[in-house]
Amino acid sequence: MKLEYKNEKVMKRITECKSGLSLIVVLLCFILQSNAQGVLSLEDCRRLAIENNKKLKIADEDVKASEAQRAEAFTRYLPSIDAVGVYLRNQKEINLLSDDAHLPVGSIGSDGKFTFRPDQLMMGADGKPVMVNGQYVPKDYALLPKEAMTVDERNLGIVQVGLTQPIYMGGKIRAYNQIAGLSEQLAKSKRSQELQNVILSTDEAYWQIVSLVNRKKLADKYVETLTKFVHDVELMHTTGVATKADVLSVRVKLNEGEMVQTKVDNGLSLSRMLLNQICGLPTDTIVMLKEEVADTDVEEVPTESLERVYSRRPEVASLQLATDIYKKKEKIALSEYLPTIALTANYLSSTPSFFDGVSTKFEGMWSVGVGIKAPIFHWGASRKSLRNAKAQTNAMNYKLQEAKEQIELQVSQSEFKMKEVTKKLAMARKNLERAEENLKFANLGFKEGTIPVLNVLEAQTAWLTANSELIDTQIEARLCKVYLERAYGTLEF
Repeated sequence: MKLEYKNEKVMKRITECKSGLSLIVVLLCFILQSNAQGVLSLEDCRRLAIENNKKLKIADEDVKASEAQRAEAFTRYLPSIDAVGVYLRNQKEINLLSDDAHLPVGSIGSDGKFTFRPDQLMMGADGKPVMVNGQYVPKDYALLPKEAMTVDERNLGIVQVGLTQPIYMGGKIRAYNQIAGLSEQLAKSKRSQELQNVILSTDEAYWQIVSLVNRKKLADKYVETLTKFVHDVELMHTTGVATKADVLSVRVKLNEGEMVQTKVDNGLSLSRMLLNQICGLPTDTIVMLKEEVADTDVEEVPTESLERVYSRRPEVASLQLATDIYKKKEKIALSEYLPTIALTANYLSSTPSFFDGVSTKFEGMWSVGVGIKAPIFHWGASRKSLRNAKAQTNAMNYKLQEAKEQIELQVSQSEFKMKEVTKKLAMARKNLERAEENLKFANLGFKEGTIPVLNVLEAQTAWLTANSELIDTQIEARLCKVYLERAYGTLEF
């Protein structure tokens, strides 16, 4: 019984230990996951910037609008059906007669003409028919009352349903559809251009932070070295080896190093705020960057021909599409010279109606026809419109040529800067090696008492300058690579 009791107690402790370990493992996983979320790579920053950039969202909406416009332009090929309903309350009726009418009573002869028999004519005292103005005067008249020729149109209703099918519009509809298709491509090209701008601004902010992080490490190390050096010089001053001026010189350098450290901290905070704003994060968020070590080789960008560059640059594509659009506008202006033909089919119903006498019922009829409209004289408006369209096309062609020249210059400058920064990077690394060697010998000579304090400070300053130049050159090399990719049109996410 005692053995069983001890076994149960041991198993209970083992179970409690397992539960505790499981809890610790869960907490560690949560901490690691939280830390992982606080580390962003360049691709992560680009993705966040693309997801949260307002201008890019506007470009996406412009693409959707152009797609809807293209779909709307296609409907111009199809027949349109319209319905019109009108109700009017008129003040007066329509009276075809001002007074009652009296119509003479006669006969229709065998020849189909209206004539009067002798017994239907008025006879005079001489027993002959009475004539007035050379016309016989009838004896009998039929009454045509005024009310019989009155139409009550005080309540007028009209309903019309019509179908119109364009047959030939001078090429205008086809040109509209082509413009809509080109406009859609133009919106997509502008979206690509905006995407490159977002990626470029993200990379600039990202590498600016990497530069400042490395500068901060350098400034901290410099201040730490100077602090230790101040302590050593003060000890030497107490022993009479160093002078008071040496101590003051070292302290001045330490103050300068601390000022540099403060400036770097402030610049790093502002740069983080800028990157957070670009990525759509709260401005007070502090994230670690994955590529915080700038001392890595920059991949070489393969050289591209100008023709391939022109085919990839969204600016060239946008201007080319805009030129094509203006050419289509020339066709629209030219269509104003040409006739237009359309097929129409209508059904018209009204009350009162006059199809079978005067009726207050809704009665109607259908009609089918072909309409032709041809311009004859408009004071040269069409010719001026065509001239305007051609001038705009020529202006857009000049803009396209100018853009290609600027892109050619941009590519040449980017390639030159890439070659230049490669040389500067090699020189900066050599300068750093020499500065480190110089500082090493200066510290060694200072310890042996053969080199004064000022020489050591100069060596430390040279070491700091060489490190700063190397960091700047490394970041410049990365940005030059980004600028060259943008110049080639290959900067994509």
